[in-house]
Amino acid sequence: MTECSHDCARCAQNCSDRTQESLLAPLNPKASVKKSIAVISGKGGVGKSLTTALLASAVQRAGKQSAVLDADITGPSVPKIFGISQRAEGNDDGIFPALSKTGIQMMSVNLLLENATDPVIWRGPILAGTVKQFWSEVLWKDIDLMFLDMPPGTGDVALTVFQSLPIDGIIVVTSPQELVSMIVEKAVKMADMMKVPVLGLVENMSYFECPSCHEKHFIYGESHLKEEAEKYNIAQTLQLPVDPQIARLCDEGRIEEYRNKELEAFAEKLLLS
Repeated sequence: MTECSHDCARCAQNCSDRTQESLLAPLNPKASVKKSIAVISGKGGVGKSLTTALLASAVQRAGKQSAVLDADITGPSVPKIFGISQRAEGNDDGIFPALSKTGIQMMSVNLLLENATDPVIWRGPILAGTVKQFWSEVLWKDIDLMFLDMPPGTGDVALTVFQSLPIDGIIVVTSPQELVSMIVEKAVKMADMMKVPVLGLVENMSYFECPSCHEKHFIYGESHLKEEAEKYNIAQTLQLPVDPQIARLCDEGRIEEYRNKELEAFAEKLLLS
């Protein structure tokens, strides 16, 4: 039996010491998810979905079963990145997650729409409710590590996820153009309020590596990612390069083919955290 955290709102156990009702949405009785990590960003366009896809792919290569819950309901891009176009199916037990080429399980609103290009024009409570349904109604099978691709910012969906799903940690994605210190501080404060640890910082478009001499060029200026991580006592950092191969693989739905030593090491540490 795990040690009691005395946080009844985030606990699913029905013990004699319970002082308040759990706010957690129930997982499908026929599903299994051991650990879940939310990937967040301060604003859109920094590569949050890309980071989610890369980490899920790296975890799958490490021999563990990974999954992606696309919580960015109004801007779903995960199926496209993985080259998945078929609609989701299900039965009386629930919805079957789509499978990538390497077996990553995922669910996105784009897998439920008649056309992937149809806009999702829903109000906040419906968006948040859909994310809860993805958790409770999908038949997630033997998931070692699930990544939740979150919408940017701290709106209704983010609040619902952190209150209703058993999130084990947060990964913050930034870019060199951002006011990194402010973005990271906001994320740390939100994580502290929700009692969820920040497991790592990822800086996308951090540098360009010359294909001839392999020297790294910091096009947007020198990175301060490690300093920010030390300031907030965040153990892990990852710098992703400006790489035309990444864009090409995303467009072709073949992101699982991308390899990066730092990425693999970062994913391995997440499995151990």
